Amino acid sequence: MDVQQLIREQVTSHPVVLYMKGTPQFPQCGFSAMTVQILRACGLSSFFSVNVLEDPRIRSGIKEYANWPTIPQLYVRGEFIGGCDIVREMYEHGELQQLLEGLVEAR
Repeated sequence: MDVQQLIREQVTSHPVVLYMKGTPQFPQCGFSAMTVQILRACGLSSFFSVNVLEDPRIRSGIKEYANWPTIPQLYVRGEFIGGCDIVREMYEHGELQQLLEGLVEAR
């Protein structure tokens, strides 16, 4: 399977996908850590994540897929949302919480 096909399959078969450096339990960069914290603050305790440090094909392929140069990258319901700055801004304005509505487990 080519890398673009693999990425397409990942983002369309999971409601929330985060391409990041490291894992949600052990982020390997501050931007990835911040994005995980924001998702958890929205009430999302689990989501599909891909550690781009484990596969150089995905690390470069995801940048092509979204035409976005940086990691982390967040996808919700198959749609590219953005990187850390956009996610943070959306969270601060309450937009991310609305976007994740229905995907967040009841507390």
